[in-house]
Amino acid sequence: MRGSQWRPGARSGIRRPTILSVRNPFSLLAERWQPSPVIVRRAAMSAVVMAVVIVVTGGAVRLTGSGLGCHTWPTCNGESITPTPANGLHGKIEFTNRMLTYVLCAAVGWFILAARCSRPWRDSLSKWGWAQFWVVMSNAVLGGITVLVGLNPYVVGAHMLSALALLWIAVLGWERSKEGDGPVRPLVAEPLRKLSYLLVGVTWALVAAGTLVTGAGHHPGDSSDVPRIAWLSYDQLTQVHADFVFLTVGLSLAMVFILGAVKAPAPAKARARELFLVLLAQAVIGYVQYFTDAPEILVGIHMLGASLVLIAAVRIPLALRTRGELPTELPAQEAALETAAA
Repeated sequence: MRGSQWRPGARSGIRRPTILSVRNPFSLLAERWQPSPVIVRRAAMSAVVMAVVIVVTGGAVRLTGSGLGCHTWPTCNGESITPTPANGLHGKIEFTNRMLTYVLCAAVGWFILAARCSRPWRDSLSKWGWAQFWVVMSNAVLGGITVLVGLNPYVVGAHMLSALALLWIAVLGWERSKEGDGPVRPLVAEPLRKLSYLLVGVTWALVAAGTLVTGAGHHPGDSSDVPRIAWLSYDQLTQVHADFVFLTVGLSLAMVFILGAVKAPAPAKARARELFLVLLAQAVIGYVQYFTDAPEILVGIHMLGASLVLIAAVRIPLALRTRGELPTELPAQEAALETAAA
């Protein structure tokens, strides 16, 4: 924002406007704190870690049958924001998950502030932080809706996918914090880059199919009265999910061999191997839990694995291009603008 003040002209006596800067809290903080690139990366990583924590603890709420431990929203029981003895252990579990949202907000806020106060200010990096903030806010509302609709499986699935979307955005912000803002320069041929995008898309389909399996499966989140997905049986949805497992594992294995054949950058080959290994481990856990009637501990580990699979897949396309080194100096013209602009 800018304000103006009138001053007389040097010759004609006409009053001319003088532009004065009006600083907002972000610009005032930026004058006093300029975090290093290492601090910015740590802030971005904290957002990634908390996004994973939210996915896992959200799963714990469901697996312990605490989804309606606080049966209203935003209060816990209609009379109190916090759980009362009447809510029991389930109320405490769900309320703890709600409170972790504030820790997540703190991590995202740290990233936003670190990106804004760094020198030079990278507006492109700040946008990733604000994108995380709005996803957190919208998912908090969606979480409240899941309670109000009695854990409708489609709303619960959307809540899960929104949490994974937050993780995806957080990983992109973390990766962007480690590179510059120059034009994108491919490091491999375009068909291989398109294959990496296809791999990410299929991975998302795999995760989405997994949420449908959960929506029809053994852990409704509260009681047997919670509605379940009925347009396909549990076994049929499990088969669809398994088909996506085979497809994703096959594409990841193809990516490993192709990246090795074309002598792609070492980070890209390492990330492809990581994805393949995580997928194999995730597949083993999935099959064991299917044949053991989905014990809670294995389902929880499987949800953590879904987060790790998504992280590994998203990072592959980012290793197939470069955007130059991190900026280290603030040009004189930009420094002047930073001083004058809010």
